[in-house]
Amino acid sequence: MNEAAHNLSIWVLVLDAGIVVQLVLIILLLLSFVSWAIIFHKWRTFRAVKADDVLFNDLFWDGSDMEQVLKKSQDLAHSPQAHVFEQGFREYLRLKQDAQQQPNEAAPTAASSMLSVRHAVDKAWSAQMDQHGAYLSFLATVGSTAPFIGLFGTVWGIIDAFQNIGLTQNTSLATVAPGIAEALVATAFGLLAAIPAVIAYNAFSGKMKAMNQNLDAFATEFIHVLSRYMRK
Repeated sequence: MNEAAHNLSIWVLVLDAGIVVQLVLIILLLLSFVSWAIIFHKWRTFRAVKADDVLFNDLFWDGSDMEQVLKKSQDLAHSPQAHVFEQGFREYLRLKQDAQQQPNEAAPTAASSMLSVRHAVDKAWSAQMDQHGAYLSFLATVGSTAPFIGLFGTVWGIIDAFQNIGLTQNTSLATVAPGIAEALVATAFGLLAAIPAVIAYNAFSGKMKAMNQNLDAFATEFIHVLSRYMRK
């Protein structure tokens, strides 16, 4: 019994599997490795985003002058709201500087200035969503395809096992079990690659949705605050 258990151990099954099944297992291991690398990277990133957004909100709403907020916000590199604020306020400063350097030309109206600022805010907002949403599609792809890749390895392994049974004309359980077990390992590897990817994708998608809502609320508040700031 101990010998049979040893022959059906995971590592022995992997080493004894056919070349196609082994290639499937290698692909699944690579997909799993990349998925976990993305998961840890995103987990650290979103944790930093949350911390820096809290610090930026405290900075923005503490009543400081906006130019002081701009200087201090540059230290909050992980805050999407800080990036949106910087792009919007820099656009306002650019418009203000252009008006001062060309006094003889017609000054831009408040409406056109706010439209330009809003465009800069929306552009920065979109860039932040693209940046933090990068590689999530890879997790979704792994979650949806890894089980089928593993299933392909399983089907191929079972076909190979039955071919060996036909050649040896031996249908005893001791003969059939190792081949079937080798094939089923591919399904197990597919699920091991897919399950963490699906869980992480759903979790990070929720964080992306929350980030988008926070940026939407902040952009609206920032435009209102800036419009009052321009009238000073």
